[in-house]
Amino acid sequence: MTDKKKILIIQPIHKAGLQLLENNSNFDFEVIENIEIENLKLKIKNCDGISIRTKKIPSEVIQLAQKLKIISRHGVGYDNIDLKLCKEKNITIAITANANAAAVSEHVMFMLLSIAKGKNMYDNTVKSNNFKDRSNLPKALEIWNKNILIAGFGRIGQALIKRCLGFEMNVFVYDPFISSNKIQSLGGTKIENLKKEVSNMDVISLHMPLNENSKNLINYDLLKSMKKNCIIINASRGGIVNEKDLNKALDENLIFGAGLDVFEKEPPDSDNQLLNNDKVFLSPHTASFTEECMKRMGIETAENIIDFFDGNLKDSKTIDIK
Repeated sequence: MTDKKKILIIQPIHKAGLQLLENNSNFDFEVIENIEIENLKLKIKNCDGISIRTKKIPSEVIQLAQKLKIISRHGVGYDNIDLKLCKEKNITIAITANANAAAVSEHVMFMLLSIAKGKNMYDNTVKSNNFKDRSNLPKALEIWNKNILIAGFGRIGQALIKRCLGFEMNVFVYDPFISSNKIQSLGGTKIENLKKEVSNMDVISLHMPLNENSKNLINYDLLKSMKKNCIIINASRGGIVNEKDLNKALDENLIFGAGLDVFEKEPPDSDNQLLNNDKVFLSPHTASFTEECMKRMGIETAENIIDFFDGNLKDSKTIDIK
């Protein structure tokens, strides 16, 4: 490269990622903490690349980018980007494909075990000096020999199956794009029809993008067909689970419990009924927020930008926009 590329880091990333750009004489970068739309409109006009985290970048902002060639997503989801416009403007979208699988799959197991074992119930019993009443507590569930459905079998799903097999669970996988042989080689069984199979599952863990096919996939009609001891975990994208339907199903004891790291609206509105439902375990879209994962994502976010301008960005790191 003969000219320095201007990079905007929209929302801070780990210092290890910033150091890669700082140590590379081909780049100038600026960290943008004021993510108001008007400020982004001013900043984006002359930049060559941007990194983004969770901030939605409206089309009106992208339209103003005269030189923009790459958007490096700090994560694997890209529903906060106007894909059609990026394709029209020939803007490459890269993701941190290898960074967060361990952290998110661990978070799923954390949620699953906390719900199945009644973590809050037991903890509160001891701390409230009710130890003697332990025999009267509702019984916890085992996950040993239970059926889990992993819906979406990308890197996170493939990391999760290893952890589930470690607990001797029976793993079923729904993903139209992954072969049965691949799933079997990793210890799972492929299913072809998610809606027909949910009634056989004790746990359902969602790991798919939000699109017109997955929106409101988990709705009241589907919830009614599930086992009463079923636990649903969503650490992928809000909107795949219909939150009002989930709350109703939990209140009616149609399923045992749920864990949500993502929401239809983030942050959720204060009147969202799930916020007061004891049968759901919530976390604020932080499944990947480990120290180790944030460092990996920061590094990979910066590497994707550097590799793009060096002509070395791997296809596996980019989104194929249809």
